[in-house]
Amino acid sequence: MVGLFTWAEPQKGQKSIRLEERLVLRMRVLQAEVTRSAHPAVLRRRAAAAGKKLRKRGVTQVVLPEDDSVREQLSKCGLRPVGTLALRRAVAADWVRTALAAKDQPVAGARVAVSAAALTGEVVRTVTELCLRHRYVLLDLPYGGEELCRQLRREYGVSLLLGPSKDQLEGAEALVLFDSRTDLSLKNPVALRLYDEKQALPSFTLPPSLEEALPEGADRGQLLAVLREAGVLKREEISVGSREGR
Repeated sequence: MVGLFTWAEPQKGQKSIRLEERLVLRMRVLQAEVTRSAHPAVLRRRAAAAGKKLRKRGVTQVVLPEDDSVREQLSKCGLRPVGTLALRRAVAADWVRTALAAKDQPVAGARVAVSAAALTGEVVRTVTELCLRHRYVLLDLPYGGEELCRQLRREYGVSLLLGPSKDQLEGAEALVLFDSRTDLSLKNPVALRLYDEKQALPSFTLPPSLEEALPEGADRGQLLAVLREAGVLKREEISVGSREGR
C-alpha cells in the first residue's frame, strides 16, 4: 500500500498523528495526517513518528506533502518518495509545448532536440509526438534511429534529423534529455532533464470531477504519478499547464 503524508492545522482535542485508510480515485492509500507545530523540533519528531507508523503498516513508498519538508525523516524510517520519472517521460511532448510558450519561443517552428542512450518505447512515443507538432526535430541516439526515421516518414510523412552535432543540440530552442549529458551546457531556452526528479514539474490539470477527488496538501506530481501507475488515472486525463493558461 502507498502512504500519503499530509499536514493538518491544530484543533482542540485532536491527536497529533492520525492514520486512516482511504480511497483516492479507487486507489487505496494509508494517509498519515500530522498536526502542524510552530516548533521545528516538534515537527521533526511528529514526522518521524508518523513515518514509523506507516512503515509498521507495511508502507514502503509515500507521497510527500507539498512543502517536501519531511523527506529526510521519512527516509530514515525506510520510506522512499513516490517516483515521477515515468510521468515526466509520458508528458514530455506536452511539457515542451507549454515550456516554449512560457518562454515566448516559437512552438510549431521550434527546433526540438532529443537525446537518449537507447531507443526505448518512451523515446519512440515522445519523438513521434514531437514530429507531429514541431517542424524541426533532432534525434541523438547511439543506434536505432534509422528505422524510426523511416517509420515516421512512411506513416506520417514527417522527417527528423539524425545524429545532430553538439552545436546543433545546444542551438535548439528545446532540448529533451532522457539520459544525462555532461558535455552539454543545457543553456537552451527549454531544457528538460527527464532523468532528474529534482527538476520542477510543470503544472497539471485534471477534469473537474477528478480534481475534486484529490486530497489537498500532497505533492501533486508524486500523487498523479502513483495514480497513473496504479491504472486509476489515464494519461489523457492529465493536461500539462494551468487551467488559466489553457
